[in-house]
Amino acid sequence: MDRSGGSAARRRCAALTASAAALALALPAGAEAAAGPPGIAARGAYLLDSGANKTLWGKDADVARPIASTTKIMTAVVALDGRPSGLDKQVTVKQSYRDYVTRHGASTADLRTGDRLTVRQLLYALMLPSGCDAAYALADALGSGGSEAERTKSFVARMNREAARLGMRNTRFDSFDGITSGGNHSTPRDLAKLARHALGNSTLVTVTKAMSTQQKAQNVNRRYTWYNTNKLLGSYDGVFGVKTGSTSASGPCLVFAARRGGRTVVGVLLNDAPNRYPDAAKMLDYAYHTHTRFKARQLPAAAHED
Repeated sequence: MDRSGGSAARRRCAALTASAAALALALPAGAEAAAGPPGIAARGAYLLDSGANKTLWGKDADVARPIASTTKIMTAVVALDGRPSGLDKQVTVKQSYRDYVTRHGASTADLRTGDRLTVRQLLYALMLPSGCDAAYALADALGSGGSEAERTKSFVARMNREAARLGMRNTRFDSFDGITSGGNHSTPRDLAKLARHALGNSTLVTVTKAMSTQQKAQNVNRRYTWYNTNKLLGSYDGVFGVKTGSTSASGPCLVFAARRGGRTVVGVLLNDAPNRYPDAAKMLDYAYHTHTRFKARQLPAAAHED
């Protein structure tokens, strides 16, 4: 038996073990958690360092799924379209918007026929109570064509063009609100990309971080009170958006963003029943290297769920 050869092999093994240990100690904090935050139930998830535009973690991040009312992030982006002067444009609520909500059993801002609201006010109605009537109003008012069908179709086409411009390669919109015949889908990665872009607009940030708002119609003495369906707001320090969504096809969805210590993180959860808010908190804890005893705030009795 060659004892010297055995000793040399043991020395090489020991050297390799020591090198591996040294490399592990040299890794940056959190690198050992490359598997991501534990126990995330969502079928699809993604976490993005928005400032660096760097992936932090993902789970089936490029698998397209139904996205419900998170669609309305793109509705808001197209409605804003980089034109602050358009925020004061007044839109008259039509009965067809209310009929649409009733027909689909959709989430609503309870807009009243004949009331005039500005585009800015409709953004609150869109993003806080997740009003499909507000989405219809924006698409009809800001689309082009001679009929409601033509105008809303042109608006959705603009949504798809914007998605292509942003590089959302696995996204397709067939509606302005997420009520779909089957052709409305996106991925966690694409939605994070959309949210990162959307949050570059200060008006939209102001809207999405509001836990509630009161808005008065422009032509009658009627005041609307809307509550934000996003229970992560006010429950996790630094959260300032973005949008909830839920249908039987999509399951509960959430696109969220937080800012701490000058660092903004965007997260997405698709088909996450029933844990989207605790899961979002886990993902933010992972991103910020913290541990939060999370408890979601309760919405007022008058608030809509989405």
